[in-house]
Amino acid sequence: MRQQSVRSLSASPEEKVIPPPTPDNQPKHYPEHIKSIVDQIAGLTLIEVADLNQLLKERLNIQDAPVMSMGAVAAPVDQEEEDEAEKPREKTSFTVKLVKFDETQKIKLIKEIKSLNTGMNLVQAKKFVESLPQMVKADIGKDEASKLKEQLETVGGNCEIE
Repeated sequence: MRQQSVRSLSASPEEKVIPPPTPDNQPKHYPEHIKSIVDQIAGLTLIEVADLNQLLKERLNIQDAPVMSMGAVAAPVDQEEEDEAEKPREKTSFTVKLVKFDETQKIKLIKEIKSLNTGMNLVQAKKFVESLPQMVKADIGKDEASKLKEQLETVGGNCEIE
């Protein structure tokens, strides 16, 4: 059997020989320098271990791997949970879109749009209203979306909630 030589991770230029693998059911014998490293790491505090971890990742260019929860893997799945998983999820975020408006109440609508969007002046609000359909607000709750729709419809707007 041929032994391969491998360069050590340390800065010394000497090369070390990798011993052949130990047969199954045999205790593994570790070199003394590995045992001393393990003893040194075992004596570190948690903060020092975290620093060592970060330094090793930087030095060896190791990327963080996503952490998987072991509890989720080992937990048994009930029939009820499977049934719930098959049901479509209820929509939780909504978008209010202004699609039309009453020409006679255009000025009221422009003022309302300006008041809803802080940082928007009257000229921007006018351009917003005149270039319909436009999204007024996105990713809002159902109650807020219905209140906003009602608020805009009272000043002459016609809205859709998506």
